[in-house]
Amino acid sequence: MRIGIIGTGVVGRTLGSKLVSLGHQVTLGSRSKDNENAAAWAEQAGADGHAGTFAEAAAFGEVVLNATGGTVAVEALRAAGAEHLAGKLLVDVSNPLVFGPDGGLTLDPVNTDSVGERIQREFPEARVVKTLNTVNCAVMVDPGRLAGEHNVFVAGDDADAKAETVALLGEFGWPAGWVIDLGDITGARATEMMMPLWIRMYGILGTGDFNYAFQRAK
Repeated sequence: MRIGIIGTGVVGRTLGSKLVSLGHQVTLGSRSKDNENAAAWAEQAGADGHAGTFAEAAAFGEVVLNATGGTVAVEALRAAGAEHLAGKLLVDVSNPLVFGPDGGLTLDPVNTDSVGERIQREFPEARVVKTLNTVNCAVMVDPGRLAGEHNVFVAGDDADAKAETVALLGEFGWPAGWVIDLGDITGARATEMMMPLWIRMYGILGTGDFNYAFQRAK
């Protein structure tokens, strides 16, 4: 499958490398064609890894992944082009993290909105699914690095898009039984608001190799 990734940071590169290793063709998109991170990644990825602009990545992909920061996601996807997103599964893994001068964390948007919802409103013809934003990128693509069962979430308005996302998560190693469906795209609010706890736990544990596990009554 052809997959376009919007964003060349560590999350985008990690997702891209995993997808190439699984046999997919990937274009990693950035604001400009001369992005050094994207070019270096493409050279390392081999024949199935390519670098391009946001628009080129979105046009290339049968599926598009947003791996930009949540506060710039809509702007980046505008640059990718609504015409290149229409009808496609658009997986959003971003978080709206805002760090103040003192290092304090806030979210924008929060409570009554989310990045996932903003993306869906901005691109109504895209099939947006929020997922993977509650774990670090290493766990995103290798859940088996953690012991035992743990959970990841999906939220979106299109049931078929969520099913396609669950299948993609399965390729990463997430069993379907570990995936919790939070309903429509407003469920993105809940997962984005988990991030202050995640950041605090990261500081306590000193590693991003952890995740949430929800235990059901027997």
